[in-house]
Amino acid sequence: MSDTEQQPVNDTDLNNGASVSEPVQGEQPYRSGFVAVVGRPNVGKSTLINALIGKQIAIASSRPETTRKAIRGILTTDNAQLVLVDTPGIHRPRTLLGQRLNDIVEESLSEVDVVAFLLPADQEIGPGDKRILSRLRADFAVKRDDGTFKWKVPLIAIVTKIDELNREQLINKLIEINEFADFSDIVPVSALEHDNLNEVRDVLIDHTPEGPQMYPEDQISEERPEETIAELVRGAFLEELDDELPHSLAVVVDSIEYPQDNESGESYDGKIQVMVSVYVERDSQKPIIIGRGAEHLVRVKKKLRTPVNRIVGGKARLDLHVKVAKSWQSDPKQLEKLGF
Repeated sequence: MSDTEQQPVNDTDLNNGASVSEPVQGEQPYRSGFVAVVGRPNVGKSTLINALIGKQIAIASSRPETTRKAIRGILTTDNAQLVLVDTPGIHRPRTLLGQRLNDIVEESLSEVDVVAFLLPADQEIGPGDKRILSRLRADFAVKRDDGTFKWKVPLIAIVTKIDELNREQLINKLIEINEFADFSDIVPVSALEHDNLNEVRDVLIDHTPEGPQMYPEDQISEERPEETIAELVRGAFLEELDDELPHSLAVVVDSIEYPQDNESGESYDGKIQVMVSVYVERDSQKPIIIGRGAEHLVRVKKKLRTPVNRIVGGKARLDLHVKVAKSWQSDPKQLEKLGF
């Protein structure tokens, strides 16, 4: 035991001259670490993390490439703390934005303790999955003389969307995935149906190294309020607009202004102003975002009223301004301005 890993001291131990108490036999060690959640776009990474945390941390959408940042959700139990890193889906980039998203994945994978590789039960293992496996092997495995791989960190296969299969189909899928790679564990789950979520949590904890609690137990995300609100706004527009403009949309929270009384300097009962810029790539896209009679803006504001109030800690006024950043997905300066 190192000097920094001292057990708590109690009065009996001090009276007997002992410096530390003996650990209780059979007591579970505390575990903590970072879990990278990886997979192709639209395999359920954000949905799984939200379900494990119990609250919405990341945008969960049916559209590919919804996640654009490495969002960290914090799951704390009595004996462990997992930081779940929701990465953008690894894909072959078509724009500079796509390349930046892949770079974010590379950075998120640099120092993790466990990798959770999501594979959808209702889809065949394809080139995208093989490309991800190859990348993970390059980062986390050593090739043995017999051609097999020894993993430096545990690689967990999480088979998502099992509610789409019957029992026989699921068994066949698990056999296929078992042959796909040398996984430390394979866990089937349906995050939408909350089926087998506890098993996923327990398996991830079992493979996480011993370590101290890193965050307060009530903290569930590393994101700043501005980042969380921006993602909520973008997610609300993605659902509002159906299949229109999913990749052309970017959101930035410009400021959160708490009302102040000019004489006393103390806050009063005025609303908190949350100023948000919603960016599209062309002038012709602005009316689509705004909607007839500003209907889309109104519905997004109404939908987000309660979540935003909770984030800022009071009644807020959400001011949405639609702007044009021409071809921002392929413009380095615009990408930097928008936080990529």
